[in-house]
Amino acid sequence: MSLDADIIVDRRRMRRKLTFWRVSAAVVAILAVVGLTAVLVPGSGLVEPSGYIARIKIQGLIRGDQGRVEALERLAKSQVRAVIVHIDSPGGTTAGAEQLYTSLRLLQERKPMAVVVDGLAASGGYIAAMAGDYIVAQDTSLVGSIGVLFQYPNFTEILKTIGVKVEEVKSSPLKAAPNGFEPTSPAARAALEAIVMDSYAWFRGLVKERRKLDEPLLTRVTDGRVFTGRQAVELKLIDGLGNEKTAIAWLEKEKKVLPNSPVRDYKLQSRLSDLPFLHVAAFVFEAVGLSAFAQRIETWGAVQAVERLNLDGLLALWHPPAPN
Repeated sequence: MSLDADIIVDRRRMRRKLTFWRVSAAVVAILAVVGLTAVLVPGSGLVEPSGYIARIKIQGLIRGDQGRVEALERLAKSQVRAVIVHIDSPGGTTAGAEQLYTSLRLLQERKPMAVVVDGLAASGGYIAAMAGDYIVAQDTSLVGSIGVLFQYPNFTEILKTIGVKVEEVKSSPLKAAPNGFEPTSPAARAALEAIVMDSYAWFRGLVKERRKLDEPLLTRVTDGRVFTGRQAVELKLIDGLGNEKTAIAWLEKEKKVLPNSPVRDYKLQSRLSDLPFLHVAAFVFEAVGLSAFAQRIETWGAVQAVERLNLDGLLALWHPPAPN
């Protein structure tokens, strides 16, 4: 019995040592990957870029992102020669778009900046685009959707059908209004309209200031519709048609950026929050036999990706109309 107990204790000790060395090997491998990324991949967020044109991308839904703010601050303090912002976004929350616009404007004050609309710069995406000195788009890109939206579902009729009534006690009539469980009162609707119109006035004023539009033209472009790139040039929403090469040519001519300056991607995630890095970490843990750690890392990354799609509050967002 004593011999068996000693064998069990010895095996447990060996397992602990094996786990320790596996974890140590995984950490060393991850640090090696991070180090190589910092050396070989400019703009990875791990080292500050210098001596070239930084390319940043604004894609998908826009919402508040403090990591993005900090990344743009680091870029403003770096030695890059200029910045090209690629935008392909339908917008997002008004607060998120304003935060992004403010960060880009602070960057633009220190670095020459050109904006390239790849496919779509609508609503909050167009707010971001206006931060640049110069905006170009393709002929068939979509630009505009200057307006503000507040949407909410109303379940009143279906609740009546299934015989459900939601009761509530609240401090004042406008608390938590609208709530979707009762018809929207005139006072609640008026309060919402005041919020929407105030935000719209801010958006409209931004377009007037940044694009130097007179009142008739401003009225024409701020009715919520989108325009093609060709239409947007005529309406002065953008400065020209083209692509990244067009933007580089403008930077060289108007901002005296050195010809043939290399263009490198600059990531807007915080230093160690990039999802590909998480995949590498998960792969390393899997390779050394720590599959439980790998699964936790992959799950955390997926949760973060899904969480970024949540949009709360007032929206500056465009989407194609649903088919009948």
